[in-house]
Amino acid sequence: MHAESPPPPTAVASPPSATGRSTPRRWRQLGLLSAAMGTDSGEQSAVSVMFPAMRTALGLPLSALSLLVAVGRLAGVVFGPLWVGLAQRFPRKYVLAVCSGLWGLWTIATGFAQNHGQLLVLFGVAAAGLAGAGPLINGILADLFDDRTRGRAAGVLFGSVALFTALLGPLLGHLSQLDDGWRYGFFILGGLQLLSGLALLLFFEDPGVGAAEPQLASLDAGSRKPRSRAFDRASLRRLAGIRSFPLMCLQRLLSAQFVMVAFGVVFLVDARGFGNSEASLVVFPAALSYLLGTLAGGVLADRVQRRFPRSGRIAVLQAAFLAYGAIAYVATQIAWSHLGIYAFLFSLLGALQGVQPGVNRPVVMAITPPELRSAAFAVFIGIEGVGWAAITLAVGYLGDGIGLQDAFLWVVVVVVLVGGLLATPLYRTYARDVAALQAELDRRAADNRPLPNDVQS
Repeated sequence: MHAESPPPPTAVASPPSATGRSTPRRWRQLGLLSAAMGTDSGEQSAVSVMFPAMRTALGLPLSALSLLVAVGRLAGVVFGPLWVGLAQRFPRKYVLAVCSGLWGLWTIATGFAQNHGQLLVLFGVAAAGLAGAGPLINGILADLFDDRTRGRAAGVLFGSVALFTALLGPLLGHLSQLDDGWRYGFFILGGLQLLSGLALLLFFEDPGVGAAEPQLASLDAGSRKPRSRAFDRASLRRLAGIRSFPLMCLQRLLSAQFVMVAFGVVFLVDARGFGNSEASLVVFPAALSYLLGTLAGGVLADRVQRRFPRSGRIAVLQAAFLAYGAIAYVATQIAWSHLGIYAFLFSLLGALQGVQPGVNRPVVMAITPPELRSAAFAVFIGIEGVGWAAITLAVGYLGDGIGLQDAFLWVVVVVVLVGGLLATPLYRTYARDVAALQAELDRRAADNRPLPNDVQS
């Protein structure tokens, strides 16, 4: 794209994929990916919304919610890389259909748990399969859309997940009023996961690694397919050598926004005295705001990035973090008497959280080579999972000891503000890393070379 000398006649300087239009039916493919991610993410929503009913039925302590959330996130740390490795040995389509869809049988099995131990084991096994969806889907999204449209595409992807959660939350809340209604929630989710897996098998078309990169568009899919291992030392060294990538991972380690998703309903029940079904009503407006935030945030980030290519996405990301911390303080440290006020504040938090996928995912895509993107997202989401697990465990145990309000102050408000400040060094490194990657892709196009067989090359 920006090579100093024109490519040789065998290379294509500006193919149609420079605008992302050459990938056939990319929005339909994104719809299938959105359905898969939505049903997978619904499992965490089910635990959060239905936990008060599960706690009563199985005699669980508050810390049990922390353990369930932690197990779900840590499963991604361990098993996410394994699914990415399998996707290099076998077609991504089939691996994704198994881990994000057909694995739903274990979600159904979770609904049959009879005690805390069974619930933890079955939920953990289900989470081990679903852990592959995040890194694979994010990597495929980068192959469907070019850099100019990835923010919008990521917004649509995560917005669709939010819409699913918005519809699912009240349903699960009302199911909690039935005897063993929480079990039906897991049965419904597992069934939807199975359907999404079948849809992927029947209708999904893999665009191929690097398909959206204009410099690589002249290469056939076989030439663009990486043949190196996903998680050898050379791959990890290359990722660590991209200066912005460790900084993004560190920031995600301190992303405590997910605590509001996991503990929001429980906070309103335990700390503010609302009923379970009543408190679950805030899930819909918060998830709807998250939806609007993802859609608007992705478009906004793309536009700001085009206007300020060196720092646009980083500025949007930092502003969303700092604003979230300020509003989280108002929402959790001041006791409001009306549920409507909490619905409004939680909606603002949802919108600010929704901005982030349309920013941080394109940032990672813009700085990592195509053959390393799924591996990068496995690491990125894995570290995010470690942070989520540690933070939710801290909230659960601190909540038992000092109360959820004080736990939210230290583990949510303060941590999110620190995470926002950690975006500052990215202003220096991001533009350099993007330029370095584009120069590498330009060299490959000039030499008409495929992706490296060995990531050490």
